[in-house]
Amino acid sequence: MRFLLVLLAALLVTPVAAQDQLPPAPYAYRQLDDPAQEAAARELMETLRCLKCQSQSIADSDAPMAGDMRHQVRSRIEAGEEPEAIRAWLVERYGDYVSYEPVMSATTWPLFALPLIVLLLAVAILWRRMSRKPAKRDAA
Repeated sequence: MRFLLVLLAALLVTPVAAQDQLPPAPYAYRQLDDPAQEAAARELMETLRCLKCQSQSIADSDAPMAGDMRHQVRSRIEAGEEPEAIRAWLVERYGDYVSYEPVMSATTWPLFALPLIVLLLAVAILWRRMSRKPAKRDAA
């Protein structure tokens, strides 16, 4: 029974381990020949988040997934696609989180409104405390 569990675990882990051992996509680490296209690709890559590292742009990350995303950006720019169309495709594929440029939508508007509400509430509390008249003390 123990042998079967170990075998099952090994079979489930193998595809995950193999994914990181694949060779990188052609444009993951190679720049485009046209400097203008490479500049456009680089500018776009700086505004896209690596989904594996989550704190780096795909331009700075060494994660295999970031390399694949860099390849997608460069190959699409080389094919003549506009950077905003590529961003829209990546956001559609991976969600809003992939972009460092937040978009206000039906699901994200509370994130934009909450800081303003908290600020207004703090100002109202401070104004109310400051406008109170001090209590008079009786002379004894």
